[in-house]
Amino acid sequence: MAQLRLEIVTPDQVVLSTDVDYVGAPGVDGEFGVLAGHIPLLTALSIGTLLYRNGNVEDLVFVAGGFAEVANNKVTILAQAAELAENIDIERAERAKARAEERLSKKQQDGIDIARAELALKRAVMRLNIAKQ
Repeated sequence: MAQLRLEIVTPDQVVLSTDVDYVGAPGVDGEFGVLAGHIPLLTALSIGTLLYRNGNVEDLVFVAGGFAEVANNKVTILAQAAELAENIDIERAERAKARAEERLSKKQQDGIDIARAELALKRAVMRLNIAKQ
């Protein structure tokens, strides 16, 4: 099977740079998949799971927003945040989830940014799901 290059980059680091058979990513309009020979594409990413496959081995990456560009058998992910499944700190994600749930339970109080707390909860839950798979 023909391969394509996957690069995942955040403002702080190159998270991953490898050749893969398939990439599945969380676009803002729904999940999409990429194989070698895919037409050029530029799309925004949502918070979710990026899956990449090499042979029979599948790996997961947490991504939080950003953009994906597909061109010339290369998928470039420019993410606000991204973590390989094995690098996710489960205890930290559990604490973030608890903080977000606490903020949302107090949404009647002034000064609580509900949208921000909901996004924080979504990120924490997604990170936990990926780490526990």
